[in-house]
Amino acid sequence: MQSTNRLARFGVPLLGAVAFLLIWEVASRLGAIKPVILPAPSAIARELADAPMWFAEQAFFTIGVALLGFAVAIVLGVAFAVAIVEWPLLDQLLFPLFVALNSVPKVAIAPLFIIWFGTGAEPKIAIASLIAIFAIVIDTALGLRSVPPDQLDLAKALRGSRLKVLLRIKMYCALPHMFAGFKVALSLSLVGAIVGEFVSSQKGLGFAILTAQGSFDTPRVFAAIFILSVLGVGLIGALDFVERLALPWHYKNRQASGH
Repeated sequence: MQSTNRLARFGVPLLGAVAFLLIWEVASRLGAIKPVILPAPSAIARELADAPMWFAEQAFFTIGVALLGFAVAIVLGVAFAVAIVEWPLLDQLLFPLFVALNSVPKVAIAPLFIIWFGTGAEPKIAIASLIAIFAIVIDTALGLRSVPPDQLDLAKALRGSRLKVLLRIKMYCALPHMFAGFKVALSLSLVGAIVGEFVSSQKGLGFAILTAQGSFDTPRVFAAIFILSVLGVGLIGALDFVERLALPWHYKNRQASGH
């Protein structure tokens, strides 16, 4: 039964991907699609095979920027969510400004980060964290507010301190929501890293896409996009594994509900 579920979980999507690539390859070879518009999968594979170390170097830089931006977003986002939940006055004062800041297109303010932090990795990390932080704040605050009132009443009756209630009850109840926000934020931090590399960079997959676009090198653009998609799936899979280890009861509930 378990092997059947595993086959359904991984085998069916893999079969769909293989079928899609085959149709794409055949359509390209028959001339139904111009190579400059959409190169064949075999052309993209050759592009990757011609310079694997160069692509690995660009991918390593991009994933480093994305993970550092994600880490900064977690620290700042969780702290901000705790502050606005624990102190309603801060919620009224700061949350509207936070929403207004999130409404500003990050591409529009990305050049400011170049002015403030230079042209190294720092501005890209800042952009990645800025794009990722909103999901973390929203989901963490939602989780902290989702504690059943009877549990809070019981903690007060037992004279639990505010810090203990926060760490042992509210944060515990908020963990499933926080991991949901982390997964969204992780994908967004990868987007932020690429946006930062588009604005100013001499390395990274965003830089690879930008330079290839200037020379109409479509296979190289798609090769970089392919690596980005693999990185995105891999990062989400790794975070899902961490969630499974940290919240085994939540994972079992998800399995029981079929999600």
